[in-house]
Amino acid sequence: MKAPKFAYTRVLDVGEAIAALAAGAGAAKAMSGSQSLGPMLNLRLARPAQVVDVAQIPSLRTVSRKGDWIEIGAAVTHAEIEDGMHPPLAAHPMREVAGGIAYRAIRTRGTVGGSLAHADPAADWVVVLAALGARVVVRSPRGERTIDADAFMLGAYTTVLESDELIVSVAVPSETSFMHWGYHKVCRKPGEFAEASAAVYFDASRERARIVLGAADGPPLLLNPLAAEIARDGAGAAGRESLRAAVRTALPERDAIDRKLFTACLERALEQSGVLAGAKHAE
Repeated sequence: MKAPKFAYTRVLDVGEAIAALAAGAGAAKAMSGSQSLGPMLNLRLARPAQVVDVAQIPSLRTVSRKGDWIEIGAAVTHAEIEDGMHPPLAAHPMREVAGGIAYRAIRTRGTVGGSLAHADPAADWVVVLAALGARVVVRSPRGERTIDADAFMLGAYTTVLESDELIVSVAVPSETSFMHWGYHKVCRKPGEFAEASAAVYFDASRERARIVLGAADGPPLLLNPLAAEIARDGAGAAGRESLRAAVRTALPERDAIDRKLFTACLERALEQSGVLAGAKHAE
Protein backbone atom coordinates (compact mmCIF):
# COMPACT_ATOMS: atom_id res chain seq x y z
CA MET A 1 0.00 0.00 0.00
CA LYS A 2 0.94 3.63 -0.28
CA ALA A 3 0.70 6.28 2.38
CA PRO A 4 -2.27 8.67 2.37
CA LYS A 5 -1.55 12.24 1.37
CA PHE A 6 0.16 14.41 3.94
CA ALA A 7 2.11 17.67 4.07
CA TYR A 8 5.86 17.22 4.53
CA THR A 9 7.99 19.73 6.42
CA ARG A 10 11.74 19.43 7.04
CA VAL A 11 13.03 21.53 9.92
CA LEU A 12 16.57 22.29 11.07
CA ASP A 13 15.81 23.69 14.51
CA VAL A 14 14.02 22.30 17.57
CA GLY A 15 11.99 25.50 17.89
CA GLU A 16 10.73 25.12 14.32
CA ALA A 17 9.82 21.51 14.96
CA ILE A 18 7.83 22.34 18.09
CA ALA A 19 6.06 25.20 16.34
CA ALA A 20 5.09 22.91 13.46
CA LEU A 21 3.79 20.23 15.82
CA ALA A 22 1.81 22.81 17.80
CA ALA A 23 0.33 24.30 14.64
CA GLY A 24 -0.77 20.83 13.61
CA ALA A 25 -3.15 20.74 16.59
CA GLY A 26 -2.79 17.00 17.02
CA ALA A 27 -2.70 16.19 13.29
CA ALA A 28 1.10 16.56 12.89
CA LYS A 29 3.62 13.81 13.54
CA ALA A 30 7.38 14.05 14.05
CA MET A 31 9.55 11.73 11.96
CA SER A 32 13.26 10.99 12.20
CA GLY A 33 14.56 7.79 10.63
CA SER A 34 11.08 6.74 9.39
CA GLN A 35 11.75 3.07 10.21
CA SER A 36 8.64 2.93 12.41
CA LEU A 37 6.41 5.71 11.13
CA GLY A 38 7.15 4.91 7.48
CA PRO A 39 5.59 1.42 7.55
CA MET A 40 2.70 2.74 9.65
CA LEU A 41 2.00 5.35 6.97
CA ASN A 42 2.19 2.82 4.16
CA LEU A 43 -0.18 0.48 5.97
CA ARG A 44 -2.42 3.47 6.69
CA LEU A 45 -2.32 2.71 10.39
CA ALA A 46 -1.12 6.29 10.85
CA ARG A 47 -2.79 9.15 8.99
CA PRO A 48 -1.23 12.47 10.06
CA ALA A 49 -2.10 15.55 8.03
CA GLN A 50 1.52 16.69 8.34
CA VAL A 51 4.86 14.94 8.87
CA VAL A 52 7.61 17.03 10.48
CA ASP A 53 11.05 15.67 9.58
CA VAL A 54 13.46 16.30 12.48
CA ALA A 55 16.28 13.96 11.36
CA GLN A 56 18.71 16.74 10.40
CA ILE A 57 18.38 18.99 13.43
CA PRO A 58 22.02 19.36 14.58
CA SER A 59 21.25 19.50 18.31
CA LEU A 60 19.39 16.18 18.10
CA ARG A 61 22.39 14.40 16.61
CA THR A 62 24.96 14.94 19.37
CA VAL A 63 26.13 12.88 22.34
CA SER A 64 27.82 14.50 25.34
CA ARG A 65 28.89 13.55 28.84
CA LYS A 66 27.44 15.66 31.65
CA GLY A 67 28.73 14.55 35.03
CA ASP A 68 27.53 11.03 35.75
CA TRP A 69 25.18 11.09 32.77
CA ILE A 70 25.50 10.77 29.00
CA GLU A 71 23.04 12.86 27.01
CA ILE A 72 22.05 11.30 23.67
CA GLY A 73 20.30 13.38 21.04
CA ALA A 74 16.97 11.92 19.95
CA ALA A 75 18.02 11.68 16.28
CA VAL A 76 21.20 9.68 16.97
CA THR A 77 20.92 6.43 15.02
CA HIS A 78 21.33 2.88 16.27
CA ALA A 79 24.21 2.36 13.82
CA GLU A 80 26.10 5.40 15.12
CA ILE A 81 25.97 3.93 18.61
CA GLU A 82 26.88 0.46 17.31
CA ASP A 83 29.89 1.82 15.43
CA GLY A 84 31.19 3.80 18.40
CA MET A 85 30.96 7.08 16.50
CA HIS A 86 30.24 8.98 19.71
CA PRO A 87 33.13 8.68 22.22
CA PRO A 88 30.98 8.94 25.39
CA LEU A 89 29.18 5.74 24.32
CA ALA A 90 32.21 3.87 22.93
CA ALA A 91 32.50 1.63 26.01
CA HIS A 92 28.88 1.80 27.10
CA PRO A 93 26.57 -1.27 27.16
CA MET A 94 24.25 0.55 24.77
CA ARG A 95 26.74 -0.09 21.99
CA GLU A 96 26.24 -3.86 22.19
CA VAL A 97 22.48 -3.47 22.40
CA ALA A 98 22.42 -1.24 19.32
CA GLY A 99 24.24 -3.88 17.28
CA GLY A 100 21.42 -6.36 17.89
CA ILE A 101 18.54 -4.15 16.78
CA ALA A 102 16.74 -5.44 13.67
CA TYR A 103 18.96 -5.35 10.56
CA ARG A 104 21.86 -3.11 9.59
CA ALA A 105 19.81 -1.22 6.99
CA ILE A 106 17.28 -0.33 9.68
CA ARG A 107 19.98 0.58 12.19
CA THR A 108 21.50 3.11 9.79
CA ARG A 109 18.29 5.15 9.81
CA GLY A 110 16.39 4.20 12.97
CA THR A 111 16.89 6.55 15.93
CA VAL A 112 16.75 6.32 19.71
CA GLY A 113 14.04 8.96 20.01
CA GLY A 114 11.99 7.50 17.19
CA SER A 115 12.05 4.05 18.76
CA LEU A 116 10.88 5.44 22.10
CA ALA A 117 8.13 7.54 20.55
CA HIS A 118 6.86 4.54 18.55
CA ALA A 119 6.66 2.52 21.80
CA ASP A 120 6.59 -0.98 20.40
CA PRO A 121 6.55 -3.32 23.43
CA ALA A 122 9.12 -5.57 21.73
CA ALA A 123 11.58 -2.74 20.98
CA ASP A 124 15.06 -2.95 22.50
CA TRP A 125 15.45 0.63 23.71
CA VAL A 126 12.13 0.60 25.55
CA VAL A 127 13.26 -2.12 27.98
CA VAL A 128 16.97 -1.24 28.04
CA LEU A 129 16.44 2.42 28.90
CA ALA A 130 13.94 1.47 31.60
CA ALA A 131 16.54 -0.85 33.11
CA LEU A 132 19.21 1.85 33.02
CA GLY A 133 16.92 4.31 34.79
CA ALA A 134 17.26 6.67 31.84
CA ARG A 135 15.58 10.06 31.61
CA VAL A 136 13.69 11.25 28.53
CA VAL A 137 13.80 14.99 27.88
CA VAL A 138 10.90 16.42 25.87
CA ARG A 139 10.15 19.96 24.78
CA SER A 140 6.96 21.79 23.82
CA PRO A 141 5.68 25.39 23.61
CA ARG A 142 5.18 25.13 27.39
CA GLY A 143 8.85 24.43 28.01
CA GLU A 144 10.91 21.36 28.84
CA ARG A 145 10.17 18.40 31.08
CA THR A 146 12.04 15.25 32.04
CA ILE A 147 10.32 11.86 32.22
CA ASP A 148 11.70 8.67 33.73
CA ALA A 149 12.07 6.09 30.97
CA ASP A 150 10.15 3.48 32.94
CA ALA A 151 7.14 5.84 33.11
CA PHE A 152 7.31 7.01 29.49
CA MET A 153 5.35 4.18 27.88
CA LEU A 154 1.70 3.75 28.92
CA GLY A 155 0.82 0.81 26.69
CA ALA A 156 1.50 -0.68 23.28
CA TYR A 157 2.26 2.24 20.92
CA THR A 158 1.08 4.70 23.57
CA THR A 159 3.27 7.13 25.52
CA VAL A 160 2.89 10.14 27.80
CA LEU A 161 3.93 12.46 24.95
CA GLU A 162 1.51 15.26 24.14
CA SER A 163 0.82 15.98 20.47
CA ASP A 164 2.99 19.13 20.55
CA GLU A 165 5.90 17.57 22.45
CA LEU A 166 9.16 16.45 20.87
CA ILE A 167 11.75 14.12 22.38
CA VAL A 168 15.02 16.05 22.29
CA SER A 169 17.36 13.75 24.22
CA VAL A 170 17.76 10.72 26.43
CA ALA A 171 20.12 10.74 29.42
CA VAL A 172 21.68 7.44 30.56
CA PRO A 173 24.09 6.75 33.43
CA SER A 174 27.72 6.68 32.33
CA GLU A 175 29.61 3.42 32.69
CA THR A 176 31.52 2.73 35.92
CA SER A 177 33.83 -0.01 37.13
CA PHE A 178 31.02 -1.08 39.49
CA MET A 179 28.45 -1.50 36.74
CA HIS A 180 26.94 -4.95 36.18
CA TRP A 181 24.82 -5.09 33.08
CA GLY A 182 23.06 -7.69 30.95
CA TYR A 183 20.45 -7.88 28.21
CA HIS A 184 18.99 -10.92 26.48
CA LYS A 185 16.09 -11.39 24.09
CA VAL A 186 14.48 -14.32 22.30
CA CYS A 187 13.63 -13.93 18.61
CA ARG A 188 12.49 -16.53 16.07
CA LYS A 189 15.44 -15.44 13.94
CA PRO A 190 18.02 -12.63 14.13
CA GLY A 191 16.54 -9.26 13.25
CA GLU A 192 12.95 -10.05 14.13
CA PHE A 193 11.01 -8.57 17.02
CA ALA A 194 11.63 -10.12 20.41
CA GLU A 195 9.12 -12.55 21.86
CA ALA A 196 10.62 -12.06 25.31
CA SER A 197 13.44 -9.95 26.71
CA ALA A 198 15.06 -8.97 29.98
CA ALA A 199 17.56 -6.30 31.01
CA VAL A 200 19.39 -5.97 34.33
CA TYR A 201 21.47 -3.12 35.72
CA PHE A 202 23.35 -3.07 39.00
CA ASP A 203 25.74 -0.32 40.07
CA ALA A 204 26.84 -0.41 43.69
CA SER A 205 28.58 2.96 43.40
CA ARG A 206 25.21 4.57 42.65
CA GLU A 207 23.15 2.22 44.81
CA ARG A 208 21.04 1.21 41.82
CA ALA A 209 19.55 -2.17 41.12
CA ARG A 210 17.03 -2.69 38.34
CA ILE A 211 15.60 -5.73 36.59
CA VAL A 212 13.12 -5.26 33.74
CA LEU A 213 11.15 -7.58 31.46
CA GLY A 214 10.30 -6.44 27.93
CA ALA A 215 8.23 -7.65 24.96
CA ALA A 216 5.32 -8.33 27.32
CA ASP A 217 2.66 -6.65 25.11
CA GLY A 218 2.74 -3.49 27.19
CA PRO A 219 5.11 -1.22 29.12
CA PRO A 220 8.33 -2.71 30.52
CA LEU A 221 7.78 -4.65 33.74
CA LEU A 222 10.06 -3.74 36.65
CA LEU A 223 10.92 -6.55 39.05
CA ASN A 224 11.86 -4.26 41.93
CA PRO A 225 11.62 -6.79 44.79
CA LEU A 226 13.87 -9.27 42.98
CA ALA A 227 16.40 -6.56 42.11
CA ALA A 228 16.50 -5.39 45.72
CA GLU A 229 17.00 -8.94 47.00
CA ILE A 230 19.86 -9.65 44.60
CA ALA A 231 21.49 -6.31 45.44
CA ARG A 232 21.26 -7.14 49.15
CA ASP A 233 21.94 -10.88 49.21
CA GLY A 234 23.91 -11.46 46.00
CA ALA A 235 23.72 -14.60 43.90
CA GLY A 236 21.94 -16.48 46.66
CA ALA A 237 18.79 -14.50 45.91
CA ALA A 238 18.94 -15.32 42.20
CA GLY A 239 18.16 -19.01 42.29
CA ARG A 240 16.18 -20.35 39.39
CA GLU A 241 13.04 -20.84 41.48
CA SER A 242 13.28 -17.23 42.64
CA LEU A 243 13.46 -16.10 39.02
CA ARG A 244 10.52 -18.29 38.07
CA ALA A 245 8.47 -16.89 40.93
CA ALA A 246 9.26 -13.30 39.96
CA VAL A 247 8.25 -13.92 36.34
CA ARG A 248 5.08 -15.72 37.43
CA THR A 249 4.11 -12.74 39.60
CA ALA A 250 4.85 -10.25 36.80
CA LEU A 251 3.08 -12.26 34.09
CA PRO A 252 0.26 -14.19 35.79
CA GLU A 253 -1.82 -14.38 32.60
CA ARG A 254 0.92 -16.01 30.50
CA ASP A 255 1.12 -19.77 29.99
CA ALA A 256 3.99 -21.93 31.20
CA ILE A 257 5.87 -21.82 27.89
CA ASP A 258 5.82 -18.02 27.73
CA ARG A 259 6.95 -17.73 31.34
CA LYS A 260 9.79 -20.14 30.62
CA LEU A 261 10.98 -17.86 27.78
CA PHE A 262 10.98 -14.82 30.06
CA THR A 263 12.70 -16.74 32.84
CA ALA A 264 15.41 -17.89 30.43
CA CYS A 265 15.92 -14.29 29.25
CA LEU A 266 16.15 -13.10 32.84
CA GLU A 267 18.63 -15.79 33.84
CA ARG A 268 20.85 -15.16 30.82
CA ALA A 269 20.80 -11.41 31.34
CA LEU A 270 21.88 -11.95 34.95
CA GLU A 271 24.59 -14.38 33.88
CA GLN A 272 25.84 -11.91 31.29
CA SER A 273 26.04 -9.23 33.96
CA GLY A 274 28.20 -11.39 36.20
CA VAL A 275 25.76 -11.15 39.10
CA LEU A 276 25.28 -14.91 39.12
CA ALA A 277 28.98 -15.77 39.20
CA GLY A 278 29.36 -18.83 41.33
CA ALA A 279 25.64 -19.31 41.89
CA LYS A 280 24.15 -22.79 41.90
CA HIS A 281 20.65 -23.23 40.52
CA ALA A 282 18.21 -25.87 41.61
CA GLU A 283 16.16 -27.36 38.80
